[in-house]
Amino acid sequence: MQVRVGSESWDGVDGTRLRAAQRAELDARYGNDDHEPGAAPTAEDIGVFLVARDADGAAVGCGALRLLGPDSAEIKRMYVEPAVRGTGAAVAILRALEHEARHRGVVKLLLETGTAQPDAMRFYEREGYDRIDNFGPYQGEALSVCYARQL
Repeated sequence: MQVRVGSESWDGVDGTRLRAAQRAELDARYGNDDHEPGAAPTAEDIGVFLVARDADGAAVGCGALRLLGPDSAEIKRMYVEPAVRGTGAAVAILRALEHEARHRGVVKLLLETGTAQPDAMRFYEREGYDRIDNFGPYQGEALSVCYARQL
């Protein structure tokens, strides 16, 4: 599948729909809606929000960067619709996020996923992210698994 990834508004219709689908999937995996430590991302603290679209222009995935400091950022709201998983859409989003991070002077990307997301853990490890001790709001959180990559 060929996808194009571009920057879009956090509050846009497609991004809002994709983030809601991600939340619903995670709520089902964890059995509740209280599975994200720390402050949820908002339009005010997200430096980049990307949406992936298929050849017909349909939104199929998203991802965001929350800038943490002058040289680090956290990947947030990485999501690809189940029907297009395994097609390269997630890799395209991740590479576009890494490109945007480099463009902003970020040298270290961090992220958090969870113990009920072994597919995400395998994906990030395959794509060069190393498991690290939980950072920031994820410290001491039993359901959190954190990763980092030097760019």
